[in-house]
Amino acid sequence: MPTSTPSPMPHDAVIIGGSYAGLSAALQLARARRRVLVIDDGRPRNRFAARAHGVLANDGRPGAEITAAARAQVAAYPTVAFRQAEAVSVERIDDGFSVVFADGTRTQGRRLVLAHGVEDTPPEIEGVKERWGRTALHCPWCHGYEIGGGPIGVLGRGDHAVQYAAIVAEWGQATLFVAPDFPLSPEDAHLLFRRGVTIEPVPIERLEGEAPTLTGARLTDGRFVPLKAIFVGAHVRLGNGFAESLGCEMNDTPMGRVVRVDAMQQTSQPGVFAAGDLARAASNITLATADGMTAAHALFRSLIEEEAAA
Repeated sequence: MPTSTPSPMPHDAVIIGGSYAGLSAALQLARARRRVLVIDDGRPRNRFAARAHGVLANDGRPGAEITAAARAQVAAYPTVAFRQAEAVSVERIDDGFSVVFADGTRTQGRRLVLAHGVEDTPPEIEGVKERWGRTALHCPWCHGYEIGGGPIGVLGRGDHAVQYAAIVAEWGQATLFVAPDFPLSPEDAHLLFRRGVTIEPVPIERLEGEAPTLTGARLTDGRFVPLKAIFVGAHVRLGNGFAESLGCEMNDTPMGRVVRVDAMQQTSQPGVFAAGDLARAASNITLATADGMTAAHALFRSLIEEEAAA
């Protein structure tokens, strides 16, 4: 085995976020016998959904079970430590990074992986919040099949609303709810017509039914539109400001701001990697897992390059 001078830092990598991307990164680094700390606040983005779908070998399994199994496998490696806590700030120091926790304590690491995900910001419509993840959904690939067809609503935002509705229409008889002044080009209208999407320009006042069940939407003009589910093109926001405070460049997407990374999940700041939903517009368990693995490999290479040069 190659030899190197041990670092005085307690961790080779500190990973903020203990869900799919973070655990995937930790697993790869653990297998390289690197010292890893995984920090997790216990609030994964998919905690509102009963089950995860479209995940190879885990289709239909509750997300919490998938995470628990992954965590147990990662914890079996002796160089990995976990801390169930909220990180409140991160700063660069001479040899790496310092992370401060809500209780005032801190830790340090040579490299940093941001894998804390994002938070959904669904529209302020009565009835959406209590149905979120059950009958008010954002990912048709994750939940569309289980609806079983029938009337479904689509709440799109911005330029991507038409494309979103065209995709959602694969899983039911879709109605796109838009503002009366929504700009609809002839090409957009033709696409929606070909996909069988009804356009409804009257706003939704509230969702109805015994939550989390949905029976339909009550419109501001009093009409009732029966619905089995509604897909919401919710915007997202980063769960904290770590990336921006470190000076990482950002990308604006139709869904919100995400951290800009290269093909190896390296941010614009040396030593800082980002993986999962906070670094991509398309969110998916499989993609987050792959991102974590990629980030870990790039991080490992940065460590051995530094050590070889010492």
